Amino acid sequence: MASSSPPPPPPTLEDEISHLQTKINKLNSLLSLQTSTLLAAPSTRQLIPASSPLLTVSDSQLSHNQSSLYRSCATLTLFRARDPDPNAVDSGSILGLRIEVLSRTKFLRPYYVLLNRPYPSSKHLRVHRHTIPPCIPLSGLAGRYLPAPGKGKKKSQQDLARFAKTLRREVNRYHHRMGVVADLRKAAGLTGRDKEERGGHGDGDGDGELVDISPADAEVKTVTFEWADGRLGRLVMGDDGEVLKLVVLGGDAGGRDRETGRELLGGAVNVEEVIRRLASGA
Repeated sequence: MASSSPPPPPPTLEDEISHLQTKINKLNSLLSLQTSTLLAAPSTRQLIPASSPLLTVSDSQLSHNQSSLYRSCATLTLFRARDPDPNAVDSGSILGLRIEVLSRTKFLRPYYVLLNRPYPSSKHLRVHRHTIPPCIPLSGLAGRYLPAPGKGKKKSQQDLARFAKTLRREVNRYHHRMGVVADLRKAAGLTGRDKEERGGHGDGDGDGELVDISPADAEVKTVTFEWADGRLGRLVMGDDGEVLKLVVLGGDAGGRDRETGRELLGGAVNVEEVIRRLASGA
């Protein structure tokens, strides 16, 4: 007679608290989304008095909606230009790609990619000049979507539309992550205050106070948290700001501080939820 496997252990109190916190965060996100949608509706705006603070919230949501629409439809344009170099290939003809970025309600300086046709027997395009940040994998995208012409019977197809759309997405993701770090600093009360100025004696609780939040890599996919007592945390986020991993080191035993990590994360699945927790003092 085969022995039955022992039943799984019951969930601990910490597991139940973490599960409930995750559900609370999801419900708060849903409530925020529904509230913003209702306040931006034209029928709702007609019912809001002119002196009500809700009108300011409604105006902010409308501005956000318009910015999102612009980012989706009008931030990628093509233009023709001419290289003034008399020895330029293809008689100096240039096809330009302009990428505009809206970050933190402001339009940044556009990015440009200039393409030319250096191949004498082919109309294939090649990246000639660009102003894309080095951390964006431009060469990899060009190799994938704008390959050089094949030799002999081997022909390569280029897809300029997919190259442009993918490059725009990567640039927007990069600036989104930059904005996330800025929002984390603001939520933690670090905006405009250097680590040396704070020195662990700010408005927090002494040695348990966050004194610095900064990117740890050029792609801004890893964020470093530093506390006044010497603890260090590393948060790894995905392309769109989702939390992939969080580790805090430097607890009482000098190893991994799981309690501080749980307090900082609180069941959040994206960095925006961590920002709200820091802003609310959770």
